[in-house]
Amino acid sequence: MKTPARRLSLAALLALVTTGAGQTPSRNALRVEHVVIVVLENTDYTAAIRQPFLARLIRDGASLSNFHAVAHPSQPNYIALTAGTLKGVDSNDPVTLPVRHIGDLIEARGLSWKAYAENYPGDCYLKEDSGQYVRKHLPFLSFQNIQNDQQRCRERIVNATELARDIANGQLPNYSFYVPNLKNDGHDTDVTFADRWLAHTFGPLLRDPRFTDKLLLVVTFDEADKDDGTNHIYASLWGANVRPGSTSTARYDHYSLLRTVEDVLGLGRLGTNDATASSIIGLWKGNTPAVGKSLR
Repeated sequence: MKTPARRLSLAALLALVTTGAGQTPSRNALRVEHVVIVVLENTDYTAAIRQPFLARLIRDGASLSNFHAVAHPSQPNYIALTAGTLKGVDSNDPVTLPVRHIGDLIEARGLSWKAYAENYPGDCYLKEDSGQYVRKHLPFLSFQNIQNDQQRCRERIVNATELARDIANGQLPNYSFYVPNLKNDGHDTDVTFADRWLAHTFGPLLRDPRFTDKLLLVVTFDEADKDDGTNHIYASLWGANVRPGSTSTARYDHYSLLRTVEDVLGLGRLGTNDATASSIIGLWKGNTPAVGKSLR
């Protein structure tokens, strides 16, 4: 007696008829368990791509050659990267925002996150600066539900020295937001200095399987140096699921990056500009079908 043929589910059918080059990245397909985002400062795209280590990340990973910041000055871009909205922020002055952010989505899925900030004094420090550390580059301290929860603030926002310990202990979070100090991000120096710092700090980590296993590393800038209306900046993706040497010329921005991280980690949506932004496609290995219902 022949066994009746099983019907393909809609999800399986979509997986069969689509290809990896034009799909929204999905966590199950990509097997990404750790996203690390490093943000450098105030550099035009053309200057960034000339730097040796930034060029290596493009060569070994993928380039978003038409990537743009969403505002000037710095702080609004950091808010956009993590909350999907500017919420009226148009300066570097300290703010308190009653908005949801990617940390909320991550915790709702039972996943982990941390912001690692160089020279950060710790203990939910809310003053504007401390030596080479500045609050305007650490967006999570602007969110009201972080400020009002001291334990959450202390556990999730830490000095960058904790990154090495977390990697060594197998405790790299599912989402890491790395904030260099004012010298290392190029703000008080230049992009050449920032590139050398990046090579020294993250170059060895890219050879460490404790860091690279199931990793998506994103390196980008907050904004362009020139305020010429384009805000064209560098952005690269690096990881085992990224097609080496691939380039996307599609227009993306900080909201697109936020949406892509949401898709990769299976987080759902904040319902701000992430809901309408385009997820980054065309750079992933293998089939990465976007199937199933929206998680919003």
